[in-house]
Amino acid sequence: MLGKQIKHYRKQKNWSQEHLASVAGLKQVIISRIERGIRNVTADELQKLAHALGVSVTDLLEDDRARAASE
Repeated sequence: MLGKQIKHYRKQKNWSQEHLASVAGLKQVIISRIERGIRNVTADELQKLAHALGVSVTDLLEDDRARAASE
């Protein structure tokens, strides 16, 4: 799930939702809703989030099993 991936990378950086929102140029409520899976992410938001987190869009779209297999 995309929201879990975003939260995973955000937590790795010890960032709050507010900080990620600020760095990505989004609102905190958008981050919260995406992480909880109650809001779809746009392509533009996905790019902004990946850039802010320092990962690729592919990294965000991988599921947990794929990430674990590659580690």
